[in-house]
Amino acid sequence: MSSHILIVDDEMPIRRLIRVATERSGFSTEEVGTAAAALQALHRSKPRLVLLDLGLPDRDGMELIGAFRTRGVPIIVLTAREGSNEKVAALDLGADDYVTKPFDSEELMARIRSCLRRADSSQGIARQIQIASLEIDIGSHSVRKSDVEVKLTPKEFALLVELAGHAGKVLTHTHLLREIWGPAHIKDVEYLRVIVRSLRKKIEDDPSGPTLILNEPGVGYRLKDARDSTKINTVSPSL
Repeated sequence: MSSHILIVDDEMPIRRLIRVATERSGFSTEEVGTAAAALQALHRSKPRLVLLDLGLPDRDGMELIGAFRTRGVPIIVLTAREGSNEKVAALDLGADDYVTKPFDSEELMARIRSCLRRADSSQGIARQIQIASLEIDIGSHSVRKSDVEVKLTPKEFALLVELAGHAGKVLTHTHLLREIWGPAHIKDVEYLRVIVRSLRKKIEDDPSGPTLILNEPGVGYRLKDARDSTKINTVSPSL
């Protein structure tokens, strides 16, 4: 399978930093600085993953997400935009993850590895999911932590399964509310906060300092991909 990464960013120092980090990790890379060049590279080199800056000189990077998603190429957005609305919009358009500039190269590589693992996994959710000391059995609707059964409500279980099926990926509030409660409740964020708080009490070693269900402020939640030892997010216990 190709290990080619396309870097789309109009800042040459950023492209150089990413190229050094990714090639050190065994990937081949291609760098472009415009949206037009990115679309040409999409057809020419068939990248395995795209690192996409949103602030391109000839076109908003948001407009490229759909083109890459149509081809089934995973996308990690690189953005200097601080607002959570931009991050939510990128994720809802189909981006797999985002990294805010300035970023640490080790954090970026952790996000890349996590994204590629999800892309390489078989379609659908496995019947049994193991994350750290947590074991989720889809078929029997059961959860065990350190081999001790954890009693969850149907909504708690549904939320945990949805997060586990995309471990390492940020799922927006809108996505989770739509999947768990239905389209009529996509603005009822308090429903989600209550369930997350309850779920953390049952599966986290320290619910006040969560290490499994991580908060992305103003955006959504991710379930930590325990296969990656690199710290990928500074976790805030706030909801």
